[in-house]
Amino acid sequence: MGTDFGEIRAFLGEGTQFKGVLSFAGAVRVDGQLEGEIVGDEVLIIGEPGQVKAEIEVGTVVVSGQVHGNITARERVELLRASRVTGTIRTPCLIVAEGALFNGNCEMTGPEESEVVRLQSKEEGLQAAERA
Repeated sequence: MGTDFGEIRAFLGEGTQFKGVLSFAGAVRVDGQLEGEIVGDEVLIIGEPGQVKAEIEVGTVVVSGQVHGNITARERVELLRASRVTGTIRTPCLIVAEGALFNGNCEMTGPEESEVVRLQSKEEGLQAAERA
């Protein structure tokens, strides 16, 4: 934890409210209230004052605030000390700090199907060569 995610490209500050779909590239930080859907390729940071009610699908999620909704992260989810998360988390890597609260289900995912390589047996290889 304490990873540097680079430059924050968008920021929803404390006291700000947003309803709808947030779609982004790069790193985004939410310290305000967001309700709806969040979709991004990279990093979503939910600060301690942040309150999110959303379906989340991103690369990495770092939570210090509150999340009500399902989280799908292709790389990892980090629940920091002050975080409060209710919902289902789907990710290949889940990091939970002491003091974090998580109520819900966790599905540890593996590599995506497109990344899985099927190996042929010697017999299958010979049959394929005969057909060619």
